[in-house]
Amino acid sequence: MKIIIVGAGEVGFHIAGHLVQENKEVVVIDTHPEALRRVSDNIDAQVIVGSGSSPKVLKDAGIEHAEILLAVTNSDETNLVACLMAHILSPATKQVARLRAADFDDYHQIFHDQPPRIDTIINPEIEVVKTIERLIRAPGAVDINEFGDGRIKFVSVRLEPGSVMAGVKLADLGARSDDQRILIASVVRDEELIIPRGDDRLEAGDLVYFICKHENLSATLALFDKDEPPLKSAVIVGGGRIGLRVARMLEKQSIYTKIIEKDANRCLKLAELLDHAVVLNGDGSDQELLNEENIAGMDAVITVTNDEETNILASLLTKRMGVRKTITRISKFSYFPLMSTIGIEQVVSPRLSAINTILQHIRKGKVLSAVALKGEKAEVMEAVAQETSDIVGKPLSRIRFPKDALVTGIIRGQNVIIPRGDSVIEPGDRIIILARRQAIAKVEKILAVKLEYF
Repeated sequence: MKIIIVGAGEVGFHIAGHLVQENKEVVVIDTHPEALRRVSDNIDAQVIVGSGSSPKVLKDAGIEHAEILLAVTNSDETNLVACLMAHILSPATKQVARLRAADFDDYHQIFHDQPPRIDTIINPEIEVVKTIERLIRAPGAVDINEFGDGRIKFVSVRLEPGSVMAGVKLADLGARSDDQRILIASVVRDEELIIPRGDDRLEAGDLVYFICKHENLSATLALFDKDEPPLKSAVIVGGGRIGLRVARMLEKQSIYTKIIEKDANRCLKLAELLDHAVVLNGDGSDQELLNEENIAGMDAVITVTNDEETNILASLLTKRMGVRKTITRISKFSYFPLMSTIGIEQVVSPRLSAINTILQHIRKGKVLSAVALKGEKAEVMEAVAQETSDIVGKPLSRIRFPKDALVTGIIRGQNVIIPRGDSVIEPGDRIIILARRQAIAKVEKILAVKLEYF
């Protein structure tokens, strides 16, 4: 598979690295030589200096032979023109474009149906707001993703010292959950991702990823002492595009909202656009201002400015002042491993959201969605099992599946099955698969060849 990436920023760089490790042919285009130097120094990918919107540059990159074009520069206009030129030069090439400006929100379907006929448009800001909304609905979770149209929850929680679950053997988990079907999909311990077996035990400090049915989420969180009451109030630090989207989402849920923004002119605009939120002009990391606004009495602080140092500082400060939940926007991937160390658990990233959406559309087979976990050490995919597959019709325990991969959920019509060794996949089932990075290529081969008949 040949993939052309237009844009060597954080998203382009990380998705290129992800794809090269899966033995895909990758070409990265960017106008900035220093950005491409970072790619060539770290990734075995071809690099081309130039504009991805140039037909000559696209031809030099081999657009006619590319299966996918990913347009992920910081310029929406460049991404649009790159897709338009790709459509003219190679209509068969699948196009994925990142468009962040809200002005384009109402035109996504038009861009799909008419030239440039973009197959998938990603607005990472919208995806970040969806992530924040899920975290607000499950305050005790570190992260939460949904599969099967929301019927299956994939959740991570931090196992606190003294938790009744510390030391529990996974094989004994059913007895503690009153036959409530949950599955521990993976554990991150000392920054190492582990796919555990029945004899393994949970330990205090573990970041535990589990799968459960939607209706069992609250009860499962309670097992880990994480079933917290819903949020009734929140402060947003940062009134940019994401801050505005978050405020609108909170207003729809009738959550009392304050938004703190440094720019006085932006505050006036926010006051015009929002119906109920209180708009404050000031610095969200100013302790005096936070005390004046009784920050300790708020349920959550959501820091989404364009400066991640400000976001981190505001989150740490407000947490110290007594706020029970903070959600922090982070852009630099190098910061992710440090967050839990300094006490910040709930992290959102527009760039990571963009990567997750891209992964879904570059996978072979009937992949419906994909989510990268813990610094892209693993991935969770939702796929459709085809009747031509040799993994249907027999128990999971008898299927030769990659060692570092695990079937974590089966959706059959309206039924959700948390699988065991004797569970059987049937044609048409939607299956949830967790795979470590080194097993992804093998899983993808199964999805492309065994689950999909050519």
